[in-house]
Amino acid sequence: MRRIFFLVPPEVQLLDLTGPAHIFYEAKEYGASLEITYLGLSKEPQEASSAGVALGNLQDYSRFRLTPEDILFVPGLESHLFLSDQFPTKYKELLEWLQLQYQQGAKICSVCTGAYILGFADLFNGRRCTTHWKYFSDFILRFPKALLQKDRLLIKDGTIYSSAGVSAGIDLALFILEELYGAFFTSKIAKEVVIYFRRTESDPQLSAFLQHRNHVETRVHQVQDLIAQNLANKINIPELAEAVHMSPRNLTRLFKKTIGLTLGQYLETLRLELAQKMLKEGEKVSIVTKQCGLQSENQLRALFKKNLQKLPSALQK
Repeated sequence: MRRIFFLVPPEVQLLDLTGPAHIFYEAKEYGASLEITYLGLSKEPQEASSAGVALGNLQDYSRFRLTPEDILFVPGLESHLFLSDQFPTKYKELLEWLQLQYQQGAKICSVCTGAYILGFADLFNGRRCTTHWKYFSDFILRFPKALLQKDRLLIKDGTIYSSAGVSAGIDLALFILEELYGAFFTSKIAKEVVIYFRRTESDPQLSAFLQHRNHVETRVHQVQDLIAQNLANKINIPELAEAVHMSPRNLTRLFKKTIGLTLGQYLETLRLELAQKMLKEGEKVSIVTKQCGLQSENQLRALFKKNLQKLPSALQK
């Protein structure tokens, strides 16, 4: 029996907690010998999440001593708590407890801003780690000994793991599950929760499908959606323009002004990321070519050469 622990801080971010927890729940349903325990930071058996939902049946963390066979997840919490100067003092006993569990050899995993708790416990000193991109600047100032990686979804450094945030906690849970039970078992769990493209240590924090979306131009958002949803098809600028009630010329100008890329450059960026993902997952080159809306494998090779100046092994002849 392997024990999985989830620390539940005040105002915990729900998905940081429930995403990874559900992965291990499904693993149990598929026969994995796991025991899942939820730990509270106070003597009370329940804690309120940031969304206002109360989480009950929590056990006092200080009662437990972890072993090298145990895994502890530390999810994120509301920023006004971990940015407070009083946080390290208020939770001094917890931070000391975390240091002890690390010394005992337990695997300790942060999700999103849960990295702050590990940072205050000095667990990232001299170690590679990551957290939510929004807090990079503050994190570096508070924890200068941490080796922060700014473009990674998840990081493993020894027995310390960290993930970028929210859904990346699910990727981290699957990553650990694969370490424990292998790729075949983990693929069944990923399929059960309808995750067909698992993200790994080498994947960037912000997907190309999520980048260039921090604007308020509704028509450009609509065009971005249309492009992302139709990568396998021929992308026609006049048709895109018609869909958002603009002329092709005005759409072209507005798109470049809004996100800094031309329509063609944006399309190439999405196709390149999709192609990289599918090839990594072992898809046939012919299928990748079709799903990326390209006419031939030579076009696919040209896409990689133009943007990365090299070919993945599957395209090398």
